[in-house]
Amino acid sequence: MKHSKEWAKITSKLVDVAAGRAPADLVLRGGRWVCVQSGEIINDTDVAIKGERIAFVGPDASHTIGSKTRVIEAQGRYMVPGLLDGHVHIESSMVTVTEFVRAVMPRGTTGVFIDPHEIANVLGLQGVALMVKEAEEQPIHVWVQAPSCVPSAADLETSREVLGPKQIKKALSWPGVIGLGEMMDYEGVIASKKETLAKLAATRAAGKVIGGHYPSLDLGRPFHAYAAGGAEDDHEGTTHEGAIQRARQGMKVMMRLGSAWHDVETQMRAVTESGLDPRHFILATDDSHAGTLVHDGHMDRVVRFAIQHGLDPIVAIQMATLNTAEHFGVAREVGQIAPGRFADVVLVRDLREFEVEMVLARGKVVSEDSKLLVKMRSHSYPRSVKSSVNLARPLTAEDFVVPSSGKGKVKANVIGVIENQAPTQHLQRVLASLDGKVPVDLVQDVAKVALVERHHGTGEVQVGFVHGFGLNVACAFASTVAHDSHHLIVVGTDEANMAIAANELAEVGGGQIAVRDGEVIALIELPIAGLMSDEPAATVAEKMESILEAFRSCGCTLNNANMQLSLLALVVIPELRISDKGIINVTRGEVIPLLV
Repeated sequence: MKHSKEWAKITSKLVDVAAGRAPADLVLRGGRWVCVQSGEIINDTDVAIKGERIAFVGPDASHTIGSKTRVIEAQGRYMVPGLLDGHVHIESSMVTVTEFVRAVMPRGTTGVFIDPHEIANVLGLQGVALMVKEAEEQPIHVWVQAPSCVPSAADLETSREVLGPKQIKKALSWPGVIGLGEMMDYEGVIASKKETLAKLAATRAAGKVIGGHYPSLDLGRPFHAYAAGGAEDDHEGTTHEGAIQRARQGMKVMMRLGSAWHDVETQMRAVTESGLDPRHFILATDDSHAGTLVHDGHMDRVVRFAIQHGLDPIVAIQMATLNTAEHFGVAREVGQIAPGRFADVVLVRDLREFEVEMVLARGKVVSEDSKLLVKMRSHSYPRSVKSSVNLARPLTAEDFVVPSSGKGKVKANVIGVIENQAPTQHLQRVLASLDGKVPVDLVQDVAKVALVERHHGTGEVQVGFVHGFGLNVACAFASTVAHDSHHLIVVGTDEANMAIAANELAEVGGGQIAVRDGEVIALIELPIAGLMSDEPAATVAEKMESILEAFRSCGCTLNNANMQLSLLALVVIPELRISDKGIINVTRGEVIPLLV
């Protein structure tokens, strides 16, 4: 935080440039100003920059140009404020903060609001502190939210670490921490659980933003009780009506387009069809894996999608810039091209196509034609965080058997995957019972899912059934990315392959793996907490594609099967999940038997 003397010095320089008494360091000349604060596009505009900030925006900045001023001809291109991602878990990209920034900066992203609750579940406050430290080193703005729910639901799962109100209060005091991460314990809020409300109170007392998470479709009393708890935004909505109700209750509606969660098109109808004020809607990604970032884009992808599906371009851009900045209380710093703000500017030739040609961040040209032009600081994580997979013993095929006392047929509770959505279905299927065991049923698309405890070495293995992956050969897929407690999760059609997949991941210290007919056919090593690689995003994306190709080769047609796999243990999103405590009915908040 800068002191008044520092601000006075900065302001003096900006005023002198705007008045023509001092030269600018850089001038963008002859662009089309996308003025999100007034909702206009203003032709033939110049932008004069001094240091990291904007000094002047107007029709003629020639009075700010000196002998050493760099002049960039915008040539009629649109000058858009740097894009902001209002809610993202960097760990889901499976790369570090530095590699994430390296991937998204050429796409026009100049600011992100990250919730590191993934690493917090494995490493606690140490993990959050590592992310905060790395965030400070970036050429773009990276704000951190204090993880609110570690574990996400203490009664339903066991994480390695626990963050209570005391730890939350401590993290909220750190520079760079802007608010409370999504309050996933919505049942705790609704029930006025003392510890849950204490975290909300600590955030209010600190004057910071409370992130929301209400995944239920029930918009009755439970929804109103959750809203009364103080959540100021929510990214878990999936319906038109849900978006309307969130906006009416004072929440910012965060519409996400991640790798697997496609919730923008339905929710934006609240604006395009119902006529709600768009300034209360925000675009975000939530979870995007490295392949999406490298091949498809980041916030540019979201803006492009929103425009192509009916949003007015300037409205879509507001949802990815000014709306986000105002929500987090940083509009005096970012989110608009205006004097005093950071000189974060994106040049695009066509707003509807939204292909980024040049990116300025903090007054520097950081990318042109998708090429990075700044040298980024290398960042390494301590060795101590690279040994997080602790299995009690090597696993065998027997660990993945479902025993049954029934003969002939049994009825099982089955997790139903929903394409491109985070919620699951609670299904029931009649399965065979053979020799005291219940096997998979590929005709009904029922595979096995198992949760292997990996933090405390308890040896606990919970086995269930899942529908929707379409696997049709002897195979298994495993991941130490298993939201939110991040144990080791395995999906497969064959118990022996499932054991191989789990043991191999333990051997390499975490990651994602595909095994077919007893052979490893794809592997991503994620040594940092079992969640992130220290390799470049492009390398991780290539390995990620090998995992997705392995899914396809085994019959799966899901859009992002590995991300769907990673959410099967997320016990705070309805309807059915698996945890280290068994099969979880999230709606009822209880463990239920696998076999009915």
